[in-house]
Amino acid sequence: MTPRTPQPPSARSGPPPGEHPAPGGFGTPPGGHAEPWRPPWVRAAKAGWPVAAAVVVAALQVVGSTAAGRHQSGRVPLDAFGYVLLVLGPVLLVLRRRWPVAVVAGTSLVTAVYLTAGYPYGPVFLSWVIACCAAVGSGHRRAAWAGLGGVYLVHALVTFAVPADWQRAAPSTITWWQELGLIAWLLLVVSVAEIVRFRREQMAAHREYEQQLAQRRANEERLRMARELHDILAHSLSLINIQAGVALALIDSRPEQARTALTTIKATSKEALGEVRQVLGTLRAPGAAAPRGPAPGLDRLDELTEQAERVGLEVEVHETGRRRALSAGVDLTAFRIVQEALTNVIRHSIARQAAVVLDWRDPDSLVVKVDDPGPASLGDAGGTGSGLAGMRERVAAFGGSITAGPVAPSAGGGFRVRAVLPTRQGPTVEPTGPAGEGPRPTGERPESRGEGQGPTGERECS
Repeated sequence: MTPRTPQPPSARSGPPPGEHPAPGGFGTPPGGHAEPWRPPWVRAAKAGWPVAAAVVVAALQVVGSTAAGRHQSGRVPLDAFGYVLLVLGPVLLVLRRRWPVAVVAGTSLVTAVYLTAGYPYGPVFLSWVIACCAAVGSGHRRAAWAGLGGVYLVHALVTFAVPADWQRAAPSTITWWQELGLIAWLLLVVSVAEIVRFRREQMAAHREYEQQLAQRRANEERLRMARELHDILAHSLSLINIQAGVALALIDSRPEQARTALTTIKATSKEALGEVRQVLGTLRAPGAAAPRGPAPGLDRLDELTEQAERVGLEVEVHETGRRRALSAGVDLTAFRIVQEALTNVIRHSIARQAAVVLDWRDPDSLVVKVDDPGPASLGDAGGTGSGLAGMRERVAAFGGSITAGPVAPSAGGGFRVRAVLPTRQGPTVEPTGPAGEGPRPTGERPESRGEGQGPTGERECS
């Protein structure tokens, strides 16, 4: 049985009708959902904002330039063409979000023509500056700086290079200090636009990172839950299936043995239901990261051997070296590897014996080995082949290694799973017997084991 990994939200269909995704990902929650619903008048006001802003800028330019012209006797008075230029720049601003480069070029040309015609200085620069700032904010920095340099070049030529006889207005009386002030003001405006652009890019990158991180955590959590459910159900249902077959075969001829098989089914299903409820509790609790109950570890190894013995599989457990307390993740991973390997023996092998070896001699690692001496069964056990891949993922999560495959006939044949799990040096715990003492009898519980306190190992089994 292989659990289906939930489809990530990003792979689902688009937002519901009537909702629109947030532009540029701003404010979009992880998974790409649409932004919250807003009243129609809010959307209408947002859509009409460019036009309203253009009207305000046009009014400022017309009124401001008219007032400024009264105090500039040497400049050409505003006429119909001058007013057209003052209004044309703000009109172009309506399109600044759709075509920012074209708007920069248009407003720069309008401003250059206005200055060349000798009209009064004033807020005519306003629409041009807004267009340059909008271009910088949208990422078209070169266009903005080109427009800035072009207009200033026209202004400098008209002011200092063009002979007075060629100009409509009187010769300019602007000093170099005033010119430097104008340059500083223009650079300040565009620099502020650059800072705003950089800040927006930082915020966008940070939000994108947070979204990706949240999505990755959600995917990892779903995968962890799927694997935990698979670990629980694959092992328990295999035992239940075998015991149910025994009960059906013996219910008439040997009712007592059938009763024993049914009792085993009840105990196994009860244990599996408890573990499933623990995992499902995480699914129901928003924001919960993992089940809070104790996760299985090597302290429950005897339960696995007892369950295997009930279905006719004799398991010998060998331990060499001095046992150490393991981290919760390594402890759970070691338990799941043994559980998956024994499940595969029950489902896929005709052998009625298996050997589990825990090698503690290396202070930096734990070696877990499960040997199946028998050949594979001829029937189809219904496996999906994902168990070995799940074990490899478990071990890789802790930087370990695993090998699984048939054993050469010269070495005894069968199938072997061998995993090396890196461990931290922890306090030693007395093993159930001295190193090299031999197999520990099935069902004999150890007096002391490393504790497993939390479900941090999270992989898949067959």
